[in-house]
Amino acid sequence: MCAAVASTAACTNTPPPPLVPKTEAPVITTTGPKVTEIVVGVDDVAGGYNPHALSAQSPITTALSSLLLPSPFRPGPDGAPQLDRNLMVSAKVTKADPFTVTYTIRKDASWSDSAPVAAEDFYYLWQRMRTEPGVVDPAGYRLINNVSAREGGKVVEVAFGKPFPGWRSLFANLLPAHLLKDAPGTWSNVLSTSFPATAGPFQVSSLDEQRGQVILERSDRYWEVPTTLDRVVIRRSTHRAMTEALSKGDNQAVLLRADASDVNLLKEIKDLTTKPVPRNEVVQVLLRPETEQLKDLKTRKAIIAALDRDALIASGTQSGPSATYRADSYVIPPSRSGYQATIQGNTLNPVAADQQLTEAGYAKNALTGIWEKAGKPLKLKIAAPEKVEPYVGIANRVKAQLAVRGIDSEVVTPNAEDLFSKQLVEKDVDIAVVPRVDAGDSAAGLASAYGCVVDPPDGGTPSPQNPAGFCDPAIQTDIDAALNGKVLLSDALARIEPQIQAQAVALPLFQVVDLLGVLPTMVSGVDTGAPLAGVLSQAPEWRRLDK
Repeated sequence: MCAAVASTAACTNTPPPPLVPKTEAPVITTTGPKVTEIVVGVDDVAGGYNPHALSAQSPITTALSSLLLPSPFRPGPDGAPQLDRNLMVSAKVTKADPFTVTYTIRKDASWSDSAPVAAEDFYYLWQRMRTEPGVVDPAGYRLINNVSAREGGKVVEVAFGKPFPGWRSLFANLLPAHLLKDAPGTWSNVLSTSFPATAGPFQVSSLDEQRGQVILERSDRYWEVPTTLDRVVIRRSTHRAMTEALSKGDNQAVLLRADASDVNLLKEIKDLTTKPVPRNEVVQVLLRPETEQLKDLKTRKAIIAALDRDALIASGTQSGPSATYRADSYVIPPSRSGYQATIQGNTLNPVAADQQLTEAGYAKNALTGIWEKAGKPLKLKIAAPEKVEPYVGIANRVKAQLAVRGIDSEVVTPNAEDLFSKQLVEKDVDIAVVPRVDAGDSAAGLASAYGCVVDPPDGGTPSPQNPAGFCDPAIQTDIDAALNGKVLLSDALARIEPQIQAQAVALPLFQVVDLLGVLPTMVSGVDTGAPLAGVLSQAPEWRRLDK
């Protein structure tokens, strides 16, 4: 990489520091200045923590990356990207042909080990996002032809093969390339257990997955205004334990995936305010046309008609905050501007399901009640990421609904990394219950979720296909036009979404929405955060009122 970017970027032969810092909890004494901290209760703190991996999507990943990793742009109050002047001097389009964006990084911006935030961090992320399977919205990165550097790596020039109006969504959550590019292991190891270096107002003091606690302390190496708080503690606990901790004042805030009973439980706490916090993920059921069982359109249509979408949504949301964020669009989440409902009513249609299976050459066995073709049962493999809800629960509900219609299936729950980087690449899964993640640019999201993959012009490693294993040349022209800004996204979606629906490759259900509970008598500034940024994105401005 040093040969590629920099002729101006710093290189060293000094061995990097250990990739996994010690995670023992610090010893807190009762003498000396009183520590000002805010404790936030959460459902889990388990890794990995790579915000670019579909397998690592969670509130804790969003929270930690927003505080510990640098981004040229961050979501503003309306969700639109705004230049982060804590990191950047400027970022702008400097050439129309080829379309080129020039980023100027502050000279004092550095990682916690004193290495500069520089062009090699941009280059590393570009290379990984264009070639690794299971990454979030890679389409924009695949338009880039080159990343080069000037002025000691502090000026980065990114040249695109085609115009990309959504360029501000790229390079969020930069990773420390100087530690990762030559580290042993693969992309799956990146931030799998902790952060080898950070570049933000906080740093990791302790990250203990077994105890379920993350302690973030004010970073002495941060070059901008220091945080008001000394420490933020993120602590795993059950929902009842969170409630008790709030009642005692041991927790000042909680963020949980709540059902109706949790909502009622929190209502009993005096002075507590609650607000919904939409995640950047929509729960969806993918029917993958690349597999032998589902390559036939009639079979996929039969599966859709056999599913009770309303019941799947009800079982997944459990009358919690997510229930009001029903996802009736294939691309834009309900919480985002530009969202338009394109899916009308329920999908369940037993008569249509039977008719489509019959036309696809199947017949129902009179003894077993199972649909067969040439004496072989139609059996589907349904996958969901291990121990990740609501995905596993919905996968089992899909299996039960199909069984009622005489369609045999099995549910497998591989670990998330294996699911996204292997099984969805190797055509081993017929139906996947997985998130569709919104990284900020809906045109890139459209291309990443449903676009065809083109081999890179430089002859490099071919890009992986989308998680659905779907490619329809009939809609690719519209997808490309939306991605390159030749047509309005809304106009493109008006043509594309009905065709996606007709191809029966995806069934969106709902946007996952957490519930934030805050004690305003104890803290100020703790709010929902900007769209996509998460609650902890505002932690540098949080204040403790009772200390």
